[in-house]
Amino acid sequence: MSFLNDLFIGLDAAKQEELQERLDLVEHKIKFMDKMPVACLDTGNNPGYLLSEEIALAGGRLETDILSAVFIIYYQPGKTLTDLMREVPSVLDTDWPAVKNSRIILLNDDVERERTAENAVSLIEDIAEMLHPGSFIFGHEGDKWIRFEV
Repeated sequence: MSFLNDLFIGLDAAKQEELQERLDLVEHKIKFMDKMPVACLDTGNNPGYLLSEEIALAGGRLETDILSAVFIIYYQPGKTLTDLMREVPSVLDTDWPAVKNSRIILLNDDVERERTAENAVSLIEDIAEMLHPGSFIFGHEGDKWIRFEV
């Protein structure tokens, strides 16, 4: 959790405690769940590692073999949901298990968003909701991310 520790520096104690409670809630729930194999790809189907720590904290395990991935998260810095909705359909392979099971997630990169502790915790919550639907509901689906069906 080192990247979060760096982001927590300078926050007042009340804010740190609030964010830690949110993280603890996710951590407690996923403790009893299987780690979900997740491939994180850009619009060229190249694997991405930018979100590896967030995925791990949200109950996922970064998977490099696309055929072993239960979920595929399409994320690319600078790409909005609209960009991803336009570009992703042409790069999907219908033989991938995640495609067959409609487990494709498009994650918005809000280019104006700063990398803050609040945003990092929110992203971890969002990824937990993506990977464990029904166990988490944080309410950002449709705004920050969407489930994409072929």
